[in-house]
Amino acid sequence: MSGHSKWATTKHKKAVIDAKRGKLFAKLIKNIEVAARMGGADLDGNPTLYDAVQKAKKSSVPNKNIDSAIKRGAGLEAGGADYQTIMYEGYGPNGVAVLIECLTDNRNRAASEVRVAMTRNGGSMADPGSVSYLFNRKGVVIVPKNGLTEDDVLGAVLDAGAEEVNDLGESFEVISEATDLVPVRKALQEAGIDYDSADANFLPTMQVELDEEGARKIFKLIDALEDSDDVQNVFANFDVPDEIMEKVEA
Repeated sequence: MSGHSKWATTKHKKAVIDAKRGKLFAKLIKNIEVAARMGGADLDGNPTLYDAVQKAKKSSVPNKNIDSAIKRGAGLEAGGADYQTIMYEGYGPNGVAVLIECLTDNRNRAASEVRVAMTRNGGSMADPGSVSYLFNRKGVVIVPKNGLTEDDVLGAVLDAGAEEVNDLGESFEVISEATDLVPVRKALQEAGIDYDSADANFLPTMQVELDEEGARKIFKLIDALEDSDDVQNVFANFDVPDEIMEKVEA
């Protein structure tokens, strides 16, 4: 989920401890399987797999589940599904643009679940290309502060291709081109800086500012979409001012 970075980091913390833990685990395992199928089981030679494994470990997925997913994906163990990545586009309440990234072994089921979640929560589907032009694919690394300053982080990642470092309150967000995600992550590791997540995300080029009612509606829609096992990520071009965010979270 991206669009309001503070919301994303709040959700990231909640996701680890909330009731959807099983669902989160399943999505992380699926990412590992797909990465292993695409690039093999060697973590050093497959940066996508490395990041998928790191993310799973940070969310407390047991090591045996991770190892099993790598083996299934790489064809070393039976039972791997043939997952496809599909992007759906649509509009949420208040004209918010929504990109829905699915990873599924059943195209029809994924399309049906996405459509139902959208229509029941004030959204509508859109033709391919009608929304995606409002987003750019970027590398996003979330770094917990842990006493670090913005200059510390910037100094570590600038030569690796980072474009900007944003202060999110309890953490920093490092933005780069998607192709520079691995060098940026490695630069942080070499500087001894821990990070929460490293992903290639779709970031909006323009945002729709929402009031409290609008924020509640869009979060309800995103929750409904993320409830589907086939939906891996939801990206939307909304922005919610901090004071309204606090009301919604309360």
